[in-house]
Amino acid sequence: MPEERSYDVEEANAMLPELRERLARIRDARQAILRGAEVVKERVVADGGGSHAGREYWDASATLRTELERLAAECILLRDPETGLVDFPAERDGERVFLCWRLGEDRVGWYHSERSGFSSRKPL
Repeated sequence: MPEERSYDVEEANAMLPELRERLARIRDARQAILRGAEVVKERVVADGGGSHAGREYWDASATLRTELERLAAECILLRDPETGLVDFPAERDGERVFLCWRLGEDRVGWYHSERSGFSSRKPL
């Protein structure tokens, strides 16, 4: 089994321009899927039967799948699609950590251990 990719801060920061666009697509696709699910749910309650989801739902599903597969291939962990919170696997002082970033931040400036999360992040 190959070793998981490890990012340094410069590599992670270089990914941010494209990642900002991709995370917006993920959030939009997720919201379209949730809207589509609500429509189906309402129709089931109203008439007792199901209804196929519209084109927007299926397009959003394909977009979401593609974007999530790309993140996985790059070993970037999406923690929260709504806030655009992601972790980049990294190493700091010989310990495996995650470089932590979310939409709205200018650069990757935080990290946390593998066993902790966002609330335990520390400045680099």
